[in-house]
Amino acid sequence: EGPSEWHKSYPIAQGNRQSPIDIVSARAVYDPNLKPLIISYESCTSLTISNNGHSVMVEFEDTDDKTAISGGPFENPFRLKQFHFHWGTKDSQGSEHTIDGKPFPCELHLVHWNARKYATFGEAAAAPDGLAVVGVFLEIGKEHANMNRLTDALYMVKFKGTKAQFTSFNPKCLLPLSLDYWTYLGSLTTPPLNESVTWIVLKEPIRISEKQLEKFRMLLFTSEEDQRIQMVNNFRPPQPLKGRVVRASFKA
Repeated sequence: EGPSEWHKSYPIAQGNRQSPIDIVSARAVYDPNLKPLIISYESCTSLTISNNGHSVMVEFEDTDDKTAISGGPFENPFRLKQFHFHWGTKDSQGSEHTIDGKPFPCELHLVHWNARKYATFGEAAAAPDGLAVVGVFLEIGKEHANMNRLTDALYMVKFKGTKAQFTSFNPKCLLPLSLDYWTYLGSLTTPPLNESVTWIVLKEPIRISEKQLEKFRMLLFTSEEDQRIQMVNNFRPPQPLKGRVVRASFKA
């Protein structure tokens, strides 16, 4: 079932641009041509929250470019489709990306697609320049007021395959103040592992409380009729860099 077996069904798992990676900050190349990231989530419309059996996901209406990211390494705006999280059993692990070998307890992924170039999310997800994912690290600290609405909704999607209405949530409130980032070419981190993602990993983490993170750990990998398996450690470990360059939008 786990990441070490994925290559049997998805040979791309051993491809040349797999994610996540360990970002070695001293090896990242500052690129003065990288533009600042512009996150326009003003008129965003969240629809549902769901448990898809490997994470909890909030989906958005993506019929226009009003909820999008642009700037950064991108030519076109990329539309927000969904966000989800990865977390561990304990606070010493949980994130997918690591910085200088250090994991964080949790990582948020905001998934966007190139709707200027591709007709559907599915088509974009199969193309090398189809997706853009913003990764945000979460560390333990004081309570994150804006996260409460989300953590308070988790009980509704405890089991795999459950979904609930979750409207008027703007994920802009989950972003750090600084949008300094690293960027590299990578992949989805869950099957089918398509090498279609331009990654934007934000340098500055956000903080949530231990109590808030505990609510994620109450979710289950299993449906109501199955034996209960706690949803934890739903992260893929870092993959080989294979000659890729990580660029930084900021001077180290």
